[in-house]
Amino acid sequence: MNARDDHVERMEALLPLLREHASAAEAQRRIPQEVVTALEQADLFRLAIPAERGGEAVEARTLINVLAKAGEGDGATAWVLTLVNIFNWMASLFSTQAQEEVFADPSARVVGVLAPTSTAIRTDGGWRLTGRWGYNSGSWQATWAILEAPLKDSEGNTSDHVAMLVPRDDYSIEDTWYAAGMRGTASNAVVVEDAFVPDHRVLSLTKAVEGAYATDATHAILSRAAFVPLASLVLAAPLIGIGRAALQYVLDHAGHKPVSLTFYDRQSDSTGFQLLIAEAANRIDTAYLHATRAAADIDDYASRGEYPPMLLRARVRSDTGVAVQNVLAALHVLLDAHGAAAFAESCPLQRMWRDANTAGRHAVAVPHVNFEVYGRELLGVPQITPLI
Repeated sequence: MNARDDHVERMEALLPLLREHASAAEAQRRIPQEVVTALEQADLFRLAIPAERGGEAVEARTLINVLAKAGEGDGATAWVLTLVNIFNWMASLFSTQAQEEVFADPSARVVGVLAPTSTAIRTDGGWRLTGRWGYNSGSWQATWAILEAPLKDSEGNTSDHVAMLVPRDDYSIEDTWYAAGMRGTASNAVVVEDAFVPDHRVLSLTKAVEGAYATDATHAILSRAAFVPLASLVLAAPLIGIGRAALQYVLDHAGHKPVSLTFYDRQSDSTGFQLLIAEAANRIDTAYLHATRAAADIDDYASRGEYPPMLLRARVRSDTGVAVQNVLAALHVLLDAHGAAAFAESCPLQRMWRDANTAGRHAVAVPHVNFEVYGRELLGVPQITPLI
């Protein structure tokens, strides 16, 4: 057994626990501490942290596989696990001094929001940050937050967009996350009031998008991975896991559940049902194949120390969109196949459907935007976003 299999097996061993607490996570609107502790003890929050900082230093392909496996247990837990891992990875791209401050705590969990809903005022040795950022998934579990801020020059023009590392003591949480799906993610708003952020805890996002990171530790493959491609691609992984779980649930009931108002005593005997199952399974496989192709490309370029060209980076955003689109379509088919019982509160299918459809609208995961990014790059026309 290699290390890559070991990470997935660690996650698989926790699936019964995730399933047991999925309803509680939704009702409490946060991941139960028992689940958080188990994930922490299995080092599953530290997958993307470099080894020299006490992390697991996995590659993108492994990261996708572990996060997809988590989605088979509970979508909200998988989403929080995904966001903590990707923001822990982002923290490892900051300066050495910043990394030492964050990862001195072996239980460090970083979350964040990349949206410029703030102001930053220059002061001696750093910046005074004030702002409010919504949809901060995993807010209650975090020890640090990475928050975007626009920097202004002396004339008031935006000179750069940066990510700032802010410790938990320097921000408050507004309990705002009341949503139809992914209720357990605690994607609440974070508020900072005039907090000092030293220069060593500031990372230029303009440079990061082009692969210029502040870290001098680039031994691990992910330390050289493309910024936006990895950050967008991981969001598809929990949805793939949700799709697999939904498929398995419908299959488990097909041998004894009738097709209502027909002569079929078992759904599994129905040709129509068989076609729906095949379509859903194919769509979930398509999602996974696109995600792992993109992960392999990210790993390949990173292993060679090369930053991917713009066209490939745009295609990875498109691959993310293809994965999300196909999982959402598969869930629609599976609910048709299972029938109206899928919408009973006691049936986990309705929660899977709500979770996936909520997560699938994330700004860097939504299919039509990602397809436009790729189409524009293929055509050589001006882009709609710098986040490629």
